[in-house]
Amino acid sequence: MVGRSPRRYPRTARLKELLHQIVAEEIERIDDERLELVTVMSVDVEPDLRHATIYVDTPSGTKRDKEVLAALHEHRIRLQASIAKQARIKRTPLLAFRADEVERSAGRLEALLRRLQDDDADPDPDPDPGNSRA
Repeated sequence: MVGRSPRRYPRTARLKELLHQIVAEEIERIDDERLELVTVMSVDVEPDLRHATIYVDTPSGTKRDKEVLAALHEHRIRLQASIAKQARIKRTPLLAFRADEVERSAGRLEALLRRLQDDDADPDPDPDPGNSRA
């Protein structure tokens, strides 16, 4: 393996993990009401490492998405500066923020499955129990 890194963990995966950690910690430090209880769910980094998309989730879901995404966009420069200080990379990726729809879809799917399971566990009672032919 000439010219290859001895690490088996791909560079983009390491960068995703590092960005996830740095951005999550920096969001906690930002004094902005709109960013309370915001969770960084995942990070996608383009193969050229120039752009990164940060997927976030809020406890109240879609109701607060616009204001949370606006706040993150306002603090983007601060977040990128924090990455530049903490990460040993040539170029800091340009950050974009998106609401994490995967988590919400999974939650809705889980609720539907639970409802179906509850319906199967509770069979409909006989509407007229005194009218049985025994």
